[in-house]
Amino acid sequence: MDLILASTSPYRKALLARLQHPFRCLPPDTDETPLAGETGAQLALRLALAKARSVAQAHPGALVIGSDQVAELDGRLIGKPGSVENARLQLTSSSGRTVRFLTGLAVCRIADDLELTHVEPFNVHFRPLSQAAITAYLEREPALDCAGSFKCEGLGIALFERMEGDDPSSLEGLPLIALTRLLGEAGYPILA
Repeated sequence: MDLILASTSPYRKALLARLQHPFRCLPPDTDETPLAGETGAQLALRLALAKARSVAQAHPGALVIGSDQVAELDGRLIGKPGSVENARLQLTSSSGRTVRFLTGLAVCRIADDLELTHVEPFNVHFRPLSQAAITAYLEREPALDCAGSFKCEGLGIALFERMEGDDPSSLEGLPLIALTRLLGEAGYPILA
């Protein structure tokens, strides 16, 4: 079966490669603008499904994986910073607080109208961070393309007091525990 990851993210590609099955990556055509009144979970799920559907339309027999992650602080969405100054502001706001990450996951196959979805929550409890610590982190690992302004698989782990959730891979952008379950439900068992 043709397995496609609807993403250009190197992080998601590396995560999916851990499952040791052949796949290819294709870019989805998805508008990622949040809708008015949309919660973080709703946004993550809608975008994951939109990404999967976008690629699946051109490949109806393929099993297509879509994923999207949003972060929330006090119910307010936190996106990718895009600049060092925005990253500094995000990390300053997160200092000593808990940021909730919601990773939407969708598995689609158009040929038989298959759509399986899941949202994986994960909480990150930040240490109190000095401006010197934030500067040192941003100089060594500017995670400008990551929601929350850090890479948990790198030096970003030093920013945390603790992490709380069922699937640490979700924090990197693709919840592999839920994905293996959804792939099995779709007739693509990982360990068969």
